[in-house]
Amino acid sequence: MITRNTHDTDTPHTAREAAPPSHAAPKEHARNRTTHGRGPGSYAVITAVTLFVLVFLAPFAIILVNSFKTSADYRANGSLSWPEQWNWDIIGDVWERVDFTQKLLNSIQISLGVVVIAVLVALFNAYAIGIGRIRWRTAFLVFFLGVNVLPQEGLVYPIYYLFKETGLYDGKLGYTILVGITYSAFGTYLLSSVFSTFPKELIEAASLDGAGRWTILWRIVLPMSWPTLSVMCVFFFVWSWNEFLYPLVLLISNDNQTVPLGLSVTQGQYTSDPTALSAAALLGVIPMIAFFLVFQRTLTRGLTAGAVK
Repeated sequence: MITRNTHDTDTPHTAREAAPPSHAAPKEHARNRTTHGRGPGSYAVITAVTLFVLVFLAPFAIILVNSFKTSADYRANGSLSWPEQWNWDIIGDVWERVDFTQKLLNSIQISLGVVVIAVLVALFNAYAIGIGRIRWRTAFLVFFLGVNVLPQEGLVYPIYYLFKETGLYDGKLGYTILVGITYSAFGTYLLSSVFSTFPKELIEAASLDGAGRWTILWRIVLPMSWPTLSVMCVFFFVWSWNEFLYPLVLLISNDNQTVPLGLSVTQGQYTSDPTALSAAALLGVIPMIAFFLVFQRTLTRGLTAGAVK
């Protein structure tokens, strides 16, 4: 009797003590599977990505190092050597030489204006084509696609004379409108594809509730399309910031020039200062790095979330 009771009492106790390892087994198995899941292929991919990142960052590292060299140091030791003496004054010299403050303000003003114009025009066009289903929808899409295909070199000549005749030459307003409308062609083509898959049930339900076209656009379509619009804003800002040909032809005065044009004055026809060029390139890339650091979360969220959920 006592033996039986002892045995009956010990058996559940032993089972309870043995239970935790059985419950922990799946976690340990998953951990082992994760640890041993990396084969030679995974390490090869990691190595290839690391090499790609190093190769991609190498030019920026060279620019950064040469931006603080003296001209004599560069001529004596080349571009790949470490500076013998850090020249901290070269950034200030290049900043004053190109009037970088004015160029920076011009680029920010023009890029923001381009983003506003391009996104609004693309939104209205795509709303009419993708959701409104206007007539000749395919013809309009082919037209906007053709605007994206045309090279800038083929448009500079007629745009130059058009600006001359209309009094928009050498003006930031005319240039901003031009670039904004040009970029809106790409935005229209992109948003039209997104809006063509927009849930029709939402539009019909809103119409039955008495919502008009403007209400549907601002209350339903715009909030649900914001991921795509945010990506467009980032791309349009960067593209406008890096424009060189159009501002070179249309913005000739020093007070209206953008950052790429201002930095080009460090390179002459018969003279060249590699350290000044490196410092100018560093000044030109720092605003873009800061821009991406500020909006990287918005860009990542827009690329991964999709346009319509």
